[in-house]
Amino acid sequence: MNDRVAAAPVVTIDGPGGAGKGTISGLVAERLGWHLLDSGALYRLTAQAAVKHNVAVDDELGLARLAEQLDVAFPVEEGQPRTLLEGEDVGQVIRTEQAGERASQVAALPAVRQALLQRQRDFCQAPGLVADGRDMGTVVFPDAALKIFLTASADERARRRHLQLQEAGVNASLSSLLKEIQARDARDTQRSVAPLKPADDAITLDTTRLSIPEVVDRLTELLAQKGLVSGV
Repeated sequence: MNDRVAAAPVVTIDGPGGAGKGTISGLVAERLGWHLLDSGALYRLTAQAAVKHNVAVDDELGLARLAEQLDVAFPVEEGQPRTLLEGEDVGQVIRTEQAGERASQVAALPAVRQALLQRQRDFCQAPGLVADGRDMGTVVFPDAALKIFLTASADERARRRHLQLQEAGVNASLSSLLKEIQARDARDTQRSVAPLKPADDAITLDTTRLSIPEVVDRLTELLAQKGLVSGV
């Protein structure tokens, strides 16, 4: 691990989709005044940078060079993380279906994955980093000071997603969402490369019956117990 990673404390928050990682990570980073890494956005951002700079999605070396130099930031304002690419807010742009398809193609390229591994580690800067993802504690930051595996029942994650879509004015079937989540869980936990699982030294937090402020308070307590924060 490089000196930068050793120099600043890292909290990793991994877990399945719908467990609340993004929301919780943003709030914890804001409360601590630490940097935030939304690792799941990086492949989408690399694909978006490729569009911007006219790099083909099958140009592995060109994409890897882009990934190494990716100018991205995740500032948190009033508890809401923003996604900036070269200073431009692209939070909405990278969440389209087309952007997801491009990201999937980019993520299949080994040189890009390797470049982004280092790019993720580059986010580790003083005073500290909250890293949100699926393999943060197992692959990217195996020496993190505190590793959290955030989970919730599939039913609860489907309910949250349904509510989220309703608030956005999108009609969706709760039973279909549940089936999608169960299928994704099976894929993520059974894949051969970096399967979704808690790190051996991770603390598992089940958020099924916890409110967002309760989870943030619990994480802050754990950080204080580790001597990483005081008086927060």
